[in-house]
Amino acid sequence: MAPHAEDGPIGVSSNGHHESVNSGEAPLEPGIKKSIAQGKMVEFPRPPKFEDKYEEREYLKGKLAAAFRIFGKYGFDEGVAGHITLRDPVEPDCFWVNPFGVAFSLINKSDLILVNHGGQVIDGGEVRLLNTAAYMIHSAIHAARPDVMCAAHSHSIYGRTWCSLGRKIDSLTQDSCAFNNDHVVYDSFNGVVLAEKEGKDIAACLGDKKAALLQNHGLLTVGKTVEETVFWFVSLEKCCHSQLMAEAAAASRGEKPIKIGEEEAAYTYRSVGRPHAGWFSAKPLFDVIHKETNGDYLQ
Repeated sequence: MAPHAEDGPIGVSSNGHHESVNSGEAPLEPGIKKSIAQGKMVEFPRPPKFEDKYEEREYLKGKLAAAFRIFGKYGFDEGVAGHITLRDPVEPDCFWVNPFGVAFSLINKSDLILVNHGGQVIDGGEVRLLNTAAYMIHSAIHAARPDVMCAAHSHSIYGRTWCSLGRKIDSLTQDSCAFNNDHVVYDSFNGVVLAEKEGKDIAACLGDKKAALLQNHGLLTVGKTVEETVFWFVSLEKCCHSQLMAEAAAASRGEKPIKIGEEEAAYTYRSVGRPHAGWFSAKPLFDVIHKETNGDYLQ
């Protein structure tokens, strides 16, 4: 993440100055004075912690299976393309991923496959086909970023459309401020990623950011949790959609969309762009998919 990603959320004092609030408190809506919101803050829930790494593995695999159901629901699948990986808490140099060719909307926890650093499938479900592109991209990212527990990539329609422009998104809305100075453009396309070098190049370009726009390809997001990673992907896809519409609407009038100022965008990032904000923002997505599927992805 960006260097300030672990800073606490920001409030605004009665004299208008930014000030930190306790890290366990929910951030204020940008622009609300602390004196007005006093007593209205609530304690954030936190991701569960486990002493037993095997218990943690089973819990996280359930979250990963739910993530695929969410991607399927949102139409982020395109044939057999797309993958989400989870660093294994038991063997951190290995990761869990979807089996190649199994529909996102049908994936259960028991279908996931475990891949080692050499690209070998060493555990998992009956279908043990590994998407080579998934291995090349994700293994490089997990190796370069020890802080990343999860990484997601798919060929979502608005993301890949925006990526054909070879530009970062602008801070046009409060939501897009979550990516302010925290995403990159990987400005190369060499076909399906089947070479180790390109996977490493993508990881190097990503650096310490949480998202990459892969030119002529699609979106890539990473995070400290499955939930955070999924929310950044869903939100970035919507931001791409929003900017495509805003630019088209503005162009029809000979105008350009109005950008949020850098100071305001940076301030808003501190409220909506931190890892825990991403994790908490994903809660409704995971709650709804659990309700809609009756939790059958946990099989």
